Amino acid sequence: MKKHTWILTLVLALSLVACDQGTKKTGKVEQERLQYPEAHRCDTVDEYFGVKVPDPYRWLENDTSQETGAWVKAENEVTEAYLSRIPYREKIRKRLEELWNYPKMSAPWKEGGYYFFARNSGLQNQSVYYMMKDPDGEPQVVLDPNTFSEDGTVALSAFAVSHDGRYLGYGISRAGSDWREFFVKELSTGKVLDDHLKWIKFSGIAWYGDGFFYSRYREPEKGRELVAANLHNKVYYHNAGTSQEEDRLVYEDPEHPEWGFYPSVTRDERFLVLTVTRSTSGNALYVKDLAKKNAPWVKLVEGFDHDYWVVGHHAGGLLIMTNEDAPRYRLLVVPDDHLSMDYATEILPQDPREVLQGVTLGGGHLIAQYMKDAHSVVRVYEPDGTFLHELPLPAIGTVGSFNADPDDTVAFYSFTSFTFPSVVYRYDIHTNKSEVYFKPDIDFDFDEYVTEQVFYPSKDSTLIPMFIVHRKDMKRDGHNPTLLYGYGGFNISLTPSFSISRLVWLENGGVFAMANLRGGGEYGEEWHRAGTKMHKQNVFDDFIAAAEYLIREKYTSPDYLAIQGGSNGGLLIGAVVNQRPDLFRVALPAVGVMDMLRYHKFTIGRYWAADYGTSEDSKEMFEYLYSYSPLHNIRPGVEYPAMLITTADHDDRVVPAHSFKYAATLQATYKGKNPILIRIETRAGHGGGKPTSMIIEEAADIYSFIFYNMGIEPKY
Repeated sequence: MKKHTWILTLVLALSLVACDQGTKKTGKVEQERLQYPEAHRCDTVDEYFGVKVPDPYRWLENDTSQETGAWVKAENEVTEAYLSRIPYREKIRKRLEELWNYPKMSAPWKEGGYYFFARNSGLQNQSVYYMMKDPDGEPQVVLDPNTFSEDGTVALSAFAVSHDGRYLGYGISRAGSDWREFFVKELSTGKVLDDHLKWIKFSGIAWYGDGFFYSRYREPEKGRELVAANLHNKVYYHNAGTSQEEDRLVYEDPEHPEWGFYPSVTRDERFLVLTVTRSTSGNALYVKDLAKKNAPWVKLVEGFDHDYWVVGHHAGGLLIMTNEDAPRYRLLVVPDDHLSMDYATEILPQDPREVLQGVTLGGGHLIAQYMKDAHSVVRVYEPDGTFLHELPLPAIGTVGSFNADPDDTVAFYSFTSFTFPSVVYRYDIHTNKSEVYFKPDIDFDFDEYVTEQVFYPSKDSTLIPMFIVHRKDMKRDGHNPTLLYGYGGFNISLTPSFSISRLVWLENGGVFAMANLRGGGEYGEEWHRAGTKMHKQNVFDDFIAAAEYLIREKYTSPDYLAIQGGSNGGLLIGAVVNQRPDLFRVALPAVGVMDMLRYHKFTIGRYWAADYGTSEDSKEMFEYLYSYSPLHNIRPGVEYPAMLITTADHDDRVVPAHSFKYAATLQATYKGKNPILIRIETRAGHGGGKPTSMIIEEAADIYSFIFYNMGIEPKY
């Protein structure tokens, strides 16, 4: 469920200016009720605390059955037939392709004496990875994921260079699945070794010596690879050039089969760190001193009440970030000779107004990334916490990766905002000077647009931040097509980011708004918890209040308001459409958690219980979940907005059964003329690693659907 950077915000008015540019308002399209595929109802009924809950489409949970396959095929045919009649669909796709075709580059990072970075020439399905001896040297290709498959659906999921620069460990994901396979390549010869590791999820590659630590699950039952619960995670050590069968078991906990383990190694290879999880919030922390033979595991933290992670090892101590006694996070150091949190001392205390997001060791200093009102602030400190200076940023936006070497004064970072395509900067840590290292060239006049940040009251009067991006000459007349995006969960923060696909919306008079709902991490752990479990309704209230603000302030009106969210954000869209269908013209729930009574029974879904609670916890928790679960609150006689539900057949994080059952129920219940469509991508998953061609096709369908159902003819 985490961690995604979602969407951008771009805004244009549908005023006379927009019309002069070619965009036309044609009025709502007259539509006939579609003939949806017949989905038979079964008599499955579950009982929760004496309440009987029918689940007539339970059979759609079997993603490999012929019956489900036939339903998926029939639904896609209906959706394709509808979208194909939109006259400008292909023009939008071609325009997206034109806009997408520009070079993109990641911020370089240093490992094993070399600099590495990823670059995409424009329309490549997957970015290519390069290495070079120095930042101004000639790069050479290290790994080209475009060679993994013809259609680009096999993506790179892990990339880790050994500390001596001898090996590259990399992972692949097939068709968007969370399952990873690991391989090893010799960097000096370019030879891919015989290593092939399987059944890995949510694990990186932690190099130590001539091998690495990683975690894996048992091989699942054949046919249930994408739905079965993932249990019995174990940590292994793998020697490069050997088979997986020879891997050495490093850690397991048979008494807690539901726990997960994420191994990492400090850069100096002194400590093996094990992050132990049982949910998306809170973790235990175990460490092993690799410099000592047969050293025991030291359990620094054994509970799951707070978050802790090791950011480095420096000057005889482990640097640990935590939100224990600090909802906005602080930085501690635990000395090597007293590995206990009882001996931890504070280096960077909690800031009362900002959230500490990360700390990087670079040039003998601490580079701390903060978030203030959902945008980035970067400060540099001495190792003892003495403040040196703040890094000047070009605008209100987001610093992405900040890559530094502990002993090198040169660092690299990326910066982006809603109308600021991602730029890579080279940074001198000692002089606090940045210079542009890479800047994309896009033929678009971003100076014509402005980003506002507003604070609006939610139902309980809590002030909620929201970014709104629009043309400088936009008129607030209530007629601007507006796309409102939200997430609100799992401590994930929505910060300003650039998305090339949003330029299609921008060019055609669209307003984009992004609300920073409770449940996210924009103001620390208290903000997060205010949108979890028995407080989840706050998230929906915050989003509804955002829509009401945009309407009240005449940015838009219900006839021109579309809403969008993915994953936990898909749950958000499903819930608010049930609660306030009158506010929205178009709804776009993507890969959503729609069945709140059964979500925890699939793959890694149990991890989300920290945010949601489960239907089995208590009668009170069941009743609360039942009261807002999108699937269970679809009502007859309601005029639902036009809906395009999106999911994928290989999504093994939020299994597609959520969207399948939701779509089948909506289509059977709603009797109006607005389309209720589901678009099911094949050979794709929750979103990660999706090839460029597939992303463009989906974006074209989404924008075409919005424009068509708002009665807007784009200028192409």
